[in-house]
Amino acid sequence: MKPSQRPRVPRRALDGVLLLDKGLGLSSNDALVRAKRLYLAQKAGHTGTLDPLASGLLPLCFGEATKFSQDLLEADKTYEATMRLGVTTSTGDAEGEVLETRPVDVDLPRIEAALERFRGPISQVPPMYSALKRDGKPLYEYARAGQVVAREAREVTIHRLELLGSALPDVTFRVTCSKGTYVRTLAEDIGAELGCGAHLVALRRTGVGALTLEHAVTLEALEAMPAAERDACLRPVDALLSTFPSIRLGAVEAKRFLQGQRLRLADLPPLIPTQQQAVDFGESADSRVRVYRDEDGALLGVARAGQGVLAPERLIVTAPVPE
Repeated sequence: MKPSQRPRVPRRALDGVLLLDKGLGLSSNDALVRAKRLYLAQKAGHTGTLDPLASGLLPLCFGEATKFSQDLLEADKTYEATMRLGVTTSTGDAEGEVLETRPVDVDLPRIEAALERFRGPISQVPPMYSALKRDGKPLYEYARAGQVVAREAREVTIHRLELLGSALPDVTFRVTCSKGTYVRTLAEDIGAELGCGAHLVALRRTGVGALTLEHAVTLEALEAMPAAERDACLRPVDALLSTFPSIRLGAVEAKRFLQGQRLRLADLPPLIPTQQQAVDFGESADSRVRVYRDEDGALLGVARAGQGVLAPERLIVTAPVPE
C-alpha cells in the first residue's frame, strides 16, 4: 500500500496540560509535534519557546487548554544556569564563536556583590541572536549576515537571583525573572560587571508560573508508556490557572455564565482566594477568576471580577450546558 493510501489515524479531542521535561537539542516546536503525535491530539500548542540548547519545563496544552496558554507566556519563569567566566562569544552562549578571552580573578564575595546589582528591575538590551523581529525579519537573520541593528533596552524584573555553586571559571545560579528576560544576556552582563566577561554554557528551566518540574515527564518516557499511563500524565486544564481565585456557581448561574452573560457579584457565592492572591476586587476590572459549576465541579472558564460584576472572558466549550 502506498503511503498516500494508508488510512488516516483518527485524532482525539483531548483537553489537558502536559508538563514536558524537554531534552537538549530539541526545539519547542519539534517537542510539540512529537507529543501531539503520541497523544493523537486534534489540537495542541506550547506556552512559549525553550531554546534547543536549554532543557527543562515546557508545558504543552491540548484542546481547551490552548485558550489559556497566553497566561503562561506572561508568567514569570525560573531557571538554573551555568555561566563560564572569562570568555565572551558571539551569541552569548556556547554555540557562538569566541570573541575574547580574559583572565578570571574573582572570589565568591565579588560574585555575590555582582549578583546583587542585577536583582529587581533592570534594563536589558535584547541579543542579536534572538527571534525578536525588526522590519519583519528576526534579529538572528541580521546577525547571521554579519549585521548589527540597534535595539532598545527593555525593562525586565529579576525577582530572585541566587548563587548555587562556583567551580571557577564556571558559576551556577538560579534566577526567577519576568517574561522577556534573556538569561544569556544576564550572564553576559554579570560577566561584564565582574570585568572578565562571561557566556552561558548550560540552562535548565525549572518553573513556569506556579508549574514546576516536579511532575514533568520526558518524551522518551512517554514513548515507552502504554496509552492509558500516558493519558494519566495529563493534568487538568485548570492546572494553568491555579494562582487565580475561584468561584462556584449554582446551576442557574452556571447556565447563564456559559451563555456569556455577566452576573452580579452580590448575587453570587463568595470568591475563594488562593495563597498567592487575596480577594480584593473593589472597583478593579482586572482581577481574573476561575469559574466552576458547583454541582459537578466542572471548570466553566475564566472571568474578570470587578465593578460589581463577574464578566465571562474565556469559556470551556466542552462544559455541558444543562437543559
